[in-house]
Amino acid sequence: MDSELILTEDGSHSFFVPEIDECYHSSHGAIQESKHIFIEAGLKQCSKSEFKVLEIGFGTGLNAFLALIEAERSTKKIQYTSLEKYPVEVQKALKLNYPEELLPEKRSCFEQLHNSPWNEKVQISQSFSLKKIETDFTCHIFNDQFDVVFFDAFSPEKQPEMWSQERFELIFKHCNAGAILTTYCAKGIVRRTMQAAGFNVERLQGPPGKREILRGIR
Repeated sequence: MDSELILTEDGSHSFFVPEIDECYHSSHGAIQESKHIFIEAGLKQCSKSEFKVLEIGFGTGLNAFLALIEAERSTKKIQYTSLEKYPVEVQKALKLNYPEELLPEKRSCFEQLHNSPWNEKVQISQSFSLKKIETDFTCHIFNDQFDVVFFDAFSPEKQPEMWSQERFELIFKHCNAGAILTTYCAKGIVRRTMQAAGFNVERLQGPPGKREILRGIR
């Protein structure tokens, strides 16, 4: 999908996709949104010293970059798997200002996230490995178990097939006991779908510009 580089209100970049009239992140701030939903409400809630993360939607690589930074900060070891049907062009992704806004000295790690080959596991740092899988989530077959899930697909209005009960049931099946799933979408239908799939779901305060988010526990 074609996309246009934009600047969000916290000074960090995102992409706007004219084809579906949707941004990859909140216009109120890409970094603050991802930190709030996926790192603070998700990743940091996992007490294991070594664990596996599943991301639905690699997109700009922001969530992966934040997870890498947190892995090194906390000395936890993370195996990160990300599914993406429409990879962003590497040269376009490398224009994003996330390293400059977060940790300039990690620019090489951010570049490696995007330059790493698809469908192969790559050790980015001592604490963080990445496997990007170019696939359609709606028909993807999992062969692993996960401890944290970042559900970051485009909205249910734009991609309803991504948010079906069948897909959430599959994720639930491939989550370890106590696994945490977080998503920016707090719509009632999504909450009920997650509950029907087996998750214990709670509403949490959202980042600036969003009233609530959802967190599900296996």
